[in-house]
Amino acid sequence: MSKKEEFKLFVKDHPQLIRFVKTGEMTWQKFFEVYSLYGNDQGVWDKYFKTDEDNSSSETKESISVSDLIEMVKKVDLNSVQKNITNINKALALVQSLITKEEVPQDTYTPRPLYKKFED
Repeated sequence: MSKKEEFKLFVKDHPQLIRFVKTGEMTWQKFFEVYSLYGNDQGVWDKYFKTDEDNSSSETKESISVSDLIEMVKKVDLNSVQKNITNINKALALVQSLITKEEVPQDTYTPRPLYKKFED
């Protein structure tokens, strides 16, 4: 069996290496070079396998149950939310008034009729 075929089997046994290639941290060429130099030596591959295990354990910590979500909703102060929405609404109205500012009619000049004299 060639080194290339052995490497393919190694990757099939360790699919967590795919993530490093997809994120751009490593390339298949670099992984193949490491594999051709060190083979299956766990000391070399530990850093790639550990980070994947750490990420999976952190993902389980981040999962939120429905009861946790309900507790978070109960802690929300609705009065402060209403005040913030009101402030945002006022700010949007101000921006809208600046954008769609209507022209204020200026005093238009009307010429004096010809038959009138000054201070008539």
